Amino acid sequence: MGFLKRLKHRFRYELSRKVKPVMITGLRTCDGELFHNIRWSSTTHFGSIKNIKFSDDIFIGHYNFIEASNGISIGRGCQLTNFISITTHSSHNSIRLYGKEYDKYPEPLGYIKGSISIGEYCFIGPHSVIMPGTKIGKGCIVSAFSYVNGEFPDFSIIAGNPAKITGDTRTADKILLEKFPELKPFYQAWAGSVVANE
Repeated sequence: MGFLKRLKHRFRYELSRKVKPVMITGLRTCDGELFHNIRWSSTTHFGSIKNIKFSDDIFIGHYNFIEASNGISIGRGCQLTNFISITTHSSHNSIRLYGKEYDKYPEPLGYIKGSISIGEYCFIGPHSVIMPGTKIGKGCIVSAFSYVNGEFPDFSIIAGNPAKITGDTRTADKILLEKFPELKPFYQAWAGSVVANE
C-alpha cells in the first residue's frame, strides 16, 4: 500500500474513532498479503497486534479489548461480538498478594500468562472474558457473559462464570442440516462428517 493510501486510511480511521464506531477492512499479513473478508471495529483495541495470528473471514465487533503479548490465534470464520476481553496475561492475583510491593518484583508469583487459541468457526458472545492459556476448539459457541478459562473441545457450547461445557453445537447443527440438506457438503468440508446424535 502506498504512502498516500496509508495516510488516507489512517486519517479515516482516526476520524471514525472520534465520530462513531465503524467497521474497518483491509488487514494485511506481515508479508503484505491481504486477508480475505476480515472486519473489525474502530473501537476495538489490539495490544501487541503483531502476536495475533489472524485467518480469513473473521468478524470482530465493537468495544473489545484484545491483548496478545503471549500470542493469540483466531481461526477462520470466527465471530467475536462486542465488549469482549481477551488477554494473554493477568496480574490480578499477584497485585492482590504483593500489595504495594508488587512493582518491586520483575517476575511476581501468581502472575498468569499464556497463549490463547480460538478454533475456526467459533462464536464469542458479548461481555465474555477469555483468560490466558485458554484453548477453544473449532465450531464452539461461548455464551454471553462467560468467564472462559481452560481447554474446551471442538463443538462445545461454553457458558457461565466460571464457564463450563453446557452442550454440543452439532445438536443444533443437525436440525438445521436436516432442514437445509443442500448445506451439508459445506458444513462437512470444515466440520467433518460426524454430526452429534447421527
